[in-house]
Amino acid sequence: MLAFKNNTPRWLIILIDIALVMFSVLMAFLLRFNFQIEEKWLKLLPEIIGYFILIRGISFLIARTYAGIIRYTSTQDIFRLFLVMISGSIIFITTSLVTYYFIDEFYLIPFSVIIIEFFTSTLLLAAFRIIIKITYLELLNPAKGKTNVIIFGAGEAGIFTKRALERDAGTKYKIFAFIDDDHNKIGKSIEGVKVFNSNKLDHLLKTNNINQLILSIQKLAPNKKKKVIEVCLEYDVKVLNVPPFVKWINGELSFNQIREINIEDLLGREIIKLNKEKISKDLVGKNILITGAAGSIGSEIVRQISCFSPNKIILVDQAESPLFQLELECLEKFPGIDFEVIIADICSKERMEKLFKLFSPQIVFHAAAYKHVPMMETNPSEALRTNIEGTKIIADLSVKYKAEKFIMISTDKAVNPTSVMGASKRIAEIYTQSLNKKANTRFTTTRFGNVLGSNGSVILLFKKQIEKGGPVTITHPDITRFFMTIPEACQLVLAASAISNGGEIFIFDMGESVKIIDLAKKMIRLSGLELGKDIQIKYTGLRPGEKLYEELLNDQENTLPTQHPQIMIAKVNEYDPEIVKKDITKLIVRFGKQDNFSIVKKMKKIVPEYKSRNSEFEKLDG
Repeated sequence: MLAFKNNTPRWLIILIDIALVMFSVLMAFLLRFNFQIEEKWLKLLPEIIGYFILIRGISFLIARTYAGIIRYTSTQDIFRLFLVMISGSIIFITTSLVTYYFIDEFYLIPFSVIIIEFFTSTLLLAAFRIIIKITYLELLNPAKGKTNVIIFGAGEAGIFTKRALERDAGTKYKIFAFIDDDHNKIGKSIEGVKVFNSNKLDHLLKTNNINQLILSIQKLAPNKKKKVIEVCLEYDVKVLNVPPFVKWINGELSFNQIREINIEDLLGREIIKLNKEKISKDLVGKNILITGAAGSIGSEIVRQISCFSPNKIILVDQAESPLFQLELECLEKFPGIDFEVIIADICSKERMEKLFKLFSPQIVFHAAAYKHVPMMETNPSEALRTNIEGTKIIADLSVKYKAEKFIMISTDKAVNPTSVMGASKRIAEIYTQSLNKKANTRFTTTRFGNVLGSNGSVILLFKKQIEKGGPVTITHPDITRFFMTIPEACQLVLAASAISNGGEIFIFDMGESVKIIDLAKKMIRLSGLELGKDIQIKYTGLRPGEKLYEELLNDQENTLPTQHPQIMIAKVNEYDPEIVKKDITKLIVRFGKQDNFSIVKKMKKIVPEYKSRNSEFEKLDG
């Protein structure tokens, strides 16, 4: 074993290669003369063998076939060896032709001997290297100690995945099976590994000690992927994912690139189909303002809009470091786009007016807002100032400077609000809707639930808690939420913007609500940990303003379909613009008094369905 861990000396490799060439020459002569070599050839045999050794030895030295580490022999090494052997055989053929035509019409080496020696030597030299490699791998990683792996997908990506695992000598993996739905492959073997139908996955995991499953199929349907992952989690099988081909290094998959799957893969949501032509028509050549640009949603909107050739993108946020990082990313990924990066508070009317006057944005995506329910429950004046007054300032300036569209990013927490944050967003919705009746600017609201991976997302919280060893904290065992990914949410925002006529509240198909406890358990399993043994779940109780169940529509609302299957229009109560303006002006004035109860009381008058929950403001509902 120790001998295999040390590199074989180069001189020994040369000697073994030459010995194999000598053996091949002898075998070639014996086969050529049916094991009865003629006397004239027997006399010449020592010279011919010496000539073979000379030419082969020199070619080995020039090509440095001895320099590679034998136990890491690759297909490139074998191919190089093949070329070296061909070049040597060409020299032998040339020598024989010269002796025949220019010396004494006598072939120095029979052509049949040259051909037999070429194939025999090539085979033996390659076999020597492969046997050493296999022996080393088997000694280093005996089959009993290997990790059993199933590769889902028996196509090219699956084969490359298998080779990447086998090439990595520092790992202990055994490819147990391929899984595929292609009936032309099922039941057959690929490189010695049998291909099974995907409906056999449960049986394979149940009856065998499988440690990992690697998803190699790039375009696996989301529902299919979710089903596969959940079956693996049931048997505590770790699931890994092969990255897209474009991310492979120099077109070759590295084992280190195979990553664990994301919790997003368990949503099982279908890929959004966008009308890119319509979105492009809406955005190309426009000056576009994005508030809250450094946030999770705002930054993704920036990335997606940049693909539609706008004239200028104005990025506004008061978070200096995240905005700086976004600027660096944009300059690197979208060098042809004109970005204007502005650190500013949307509540500063003078600063915002200067911005509108300078850049005349034609489309405004308003993503800036305070979103944390418990934080706003204890800071109602800030929810008022940013979510309501800040929205009013940007909306009014959009009208004043004749912006074509204003798209507000809202939340499902604005439906039957139970928190200050939800109520503040609903009031902002009401104000922008009221402006749509008397302004040329088209005001649109998009309303959706939680986004996975956003700042403050429960997913990020769970990841940090799991990394620390727990406990994972959940407010209530029955709490549920709607989820979608950040790119998905932003794609739907762009799609809604493109089809809006103004005044709509678009709601997105959020799929089925997810129990947070189930989400936590799956994340723990995906991390390779066991609930109750490696990590605990702790219930902390509902936080102020928090709901058990989120809603996307008010009880009195219903929806209308749109041309996009995942976007609907909510039919909501209409408000008198003058009354709305008067009520919100009176509400904003209350900021100066810093009286939280006074602020919340006025908010409840504007939004009658606002009923506080788990909050000190419940007494105002009496």
